[in-house]
Amino acid sequence: MITAIGGCVAIVASNPRLLCLLLLACPTPTPTLTEQPGPTLVTPTPILTMSLTSTFTPTPTATPIGGGSGKIAFVSDRDGNYEIYVMNADGSGLIRLTNDSARDSSPSWSPDGRKIAFNSDWYGNDEIYVMNADGSNPIRLTNNNAQDSESAWSPDGSKIAFASYRDGAPEIYVMNADGSSLMRLTNNSVNDQTPAWSPDGRKIAFVSSRDGNSKIYVMNADGSNPIRLINDNAVDLSPSWSPDGRKIAFVSLRDDDSEIYVTNADGGNLIKLTNTDDYAYSPAWSPDGRKIAFVSGSGHNPEIYVMNADGSGLTNLTQNEGWDDDPVWLPDGSKIAFLSDRAGIFRIYVMNADGSNPIRLTGNNTYDTAPAWQP
Repeated sequence: MITAIGGCVAIVASNPRLLCLLLLACPTPTPTLTEQPGPTLVTPTPILTMSLTSTFTPTPTATPIGGGSGKIAFVSDRDGNYEIYVMNADGSGLIRLTNDSARDSSPSWSPDGRKIAFNSDWYGNDEIYVMNADGSNPIRLTNNNAQDSESAWSPDGSKIAFASYRDGAPEIYVMNADGSSLMRLTNNSVNDQTPAWSPDGRKIAFVSSRDGNSKIYVMNADGSNPIRLINDNAVDLSPSWSPDGRKIAFVSLRDDDSEIYVTNADGGNLIKLTNTDDYAYSPAWSPDGRKIAFVSGSGHNPEIYVMNADGSGLTNLTQNEGWDDDPVWLPDGSKIAFLSDRAGIFRIYVMNADGSNPIRLTGNNTYDTAPAWQP
């Protein structure tokens, strides 16, 4: 059984760990605790609310392909609670970036690779912070009694979009990368979340239940002109822009399981890319836009697959009895980092883009997750 939960997918399978992980991916407000000293706080400016109309004309532009080997940021509980670490692409040079009693999670690199946004519940509920790539100068960007999460950098690194529960149901906000000029982009009594910037920085795709089921919408970066991409009653989730901004891949529950679809950025030319007997999720475009990696499988054995952008050339990259998940492309497209419990507990691995030469990068008897390549 597959259930849409606030824009996330919970897959109820025979493996309870799979259910647990996917449910943890769905934002859940945490209780407020008494404040204690923490990282520097930036005081946001008053919130602006935009009026919304309904006209959308996409004008995508190509995005350059990254080429550095970069580092990998990730989350680990190896020191007793969840902290953010960074390591070289071969697993060497491990550095702990955060060191506090809070739960730190969801690292997201700035486009220039110099900063990392992340979540922390230092003050009792998840707030968004940013720090330098070496862990120095952590700054708290959001400050309220509700959960803020799902931070997404604009392509030029000047802004961060995110989802916030401060108004009850989650809404999409945007702020400058230093926490200033906070602006509310959506204004509904229902869930609006999972913001994803177009490569040219002019649009934001997101998931909303404003018309009943969770559907994908696209709005201008200032919140104006929201457009529903697909006008039917199916549940659609997890929008992912192609690198050239012309297409959006997403997960849909329209087939009684979850499958990967792709549509033009204006909602035209809907194409079903996968046809599984179980489910498919986590679509991730290769940097050159030619391929899409994703996860498919059930129970104890989800695998990572890759296919051409038109759905052809399907290949199982992992082919083992463990649970493989969360594929993340190296910026030059030559490798894929991923999670696997093939050694008994979730650790981070890397393999060539064709699935060859898988290497375990983390080796502690602890839980490692959320790998993110430095641009």
